[in-house]
Amino acid sequence: MVFSFFKKQPQKMPERTAARPRASLPEMKLKPPVEEAPVSLAPLPDLEFSVDKPAPAAAKAAPAKPVAAAVPQRKIDVAMAIDDFDSDFTESSVMAIDVEHDVDPLQSDVEQVAVLFANGQDSAARSILESLLRTYPGDEGIRLWRLLFDLLQILGDRAAFDRYGLEFAERFELSPPAWRAEQCLQSVPTENGQAFALQGVLTADDCRQVQQLTQLLAQAGELRLDFSRLAGCDDLVAGMLAEALIDARRRGKALALTGADALIKRLDERLKVGDAAHEPSWRLLLELLQRHGTQEHFEERAVDYAVTFELSPPSWEPQRVAGKSKPVAAEAARGAEIHYLSGDLKSERFEDMLPLLESSDQPVIDFSCVRRVDFFSAGQLVNRLAPFKAAGKEIIIRSPNHLVAELMAVVGLNKQARIIVPKS
Repeated sequence: MVFSFFKKQPQKMPERTAARPRASLPEMKLKPPVEEAPVSLAPLPDLEFSVDKPAPAAAKAAPAKPVAAAVPQRKIDVAMAIDDFDSDFTESSVMAIDVEHDVDPLQSDVEQVAVLFANGQDSAARSILESLLRTYPGDEGIRLWRLLFDLLQILGDRAAFDRYGLEFAERFELSPPAWRAEQCLQSVPTENGQAFALQGVLTADDCRQVQQLTQLLAQAGELRLDFSRLAGCDDLVAGMLAEALIDARRRGKALALTGADALIKRLDERLKVGDAAHEPSWRLLLELLQRHGTQEHFEERAVDYAVTFELSPPSWEPQRVAGKSKPVAAEAARGAEIHYLSGDLKSERFEDMLPLLESSDQPVIDFSCVRRVDFFSAGQLVNRLAPFKAAGKEIIIRSPNHLVAELMAVVGLNKQARIIVPKS
């Protein structure tokens, strides 16, 4: 009986297996009748998608997002470098990151280099520029070559500058830029001499400014030395300035100081009696007081110097400061239409530019002596110029190097002023 019981089971099993698929798959007719072919053609793609397992896997493996993200990846990295940039400049081409597929790759590369240079990442900027010269072999690449020449000039790499100059001449059949001597004279159109401005916080890395000043002091004629934008200096630069000014005074050099009051006040507050750690700064303070201060103030600090260093202080020489204000007024009047900037502009707010912007119908801002501008300063300059541009004034920014000029375009400064860039 047991054997006959198991023998009946195979007769019932086919009946159950046949009933289940027919009930659950009425529409999945992979082989429809011939007469129903026109009706079943429309849903076939859905049927193939649901039945064919590799199809959804392939669709998941290649989404569209990575393709779109690959284009702006470089610009997203650039935007991350502008943490110090003011939030007011959201309309600039860097802040409004372009995720379109038709973004100009050359413009993107140029912006990246300009941002790296503004942030002081010279090695990275140079590496990218040198690699991009092969990426853009046509005439459009001349823009990158000019950036590289300016960077090599700033870095002082004369050998590389000359080497790339030969390659540039062979490739484009054009004369390369000429290497410029390490001088940056801010020549104000005056009757008797020149003007030179010291700016920012000067350290050992900025000794070239003092060396340029020393060269000017050795020349004949009058010189106006502007301290109004000098925020401070370390003891090394202070000692160099003191020696240059003392030597010029002993030689009878005609020199007028402007804007020295703020620097004198900072030195006065910093230098304490009995603290012998800043002897070069003491000498600079006494020389500035000799030229620009009162005799009472000078003698008071001279006694402090003698007590601190146990040395005889310099003596007051009234004949050296007589008539010191005479050339200053003439210089200020004749140079009123041009505002000169120099050095590396870091965290600059351009407050001293306001008198020129308010008084002149066509103010000129000279950048010929500016090496670098950081993002904060570029943004502040946009803020400073925007109200005057809106009031109808034509503002001219003259002679920035190509790296600075490209940064100006990045932050939208070219919408606030007419920027005139040297061709070489």
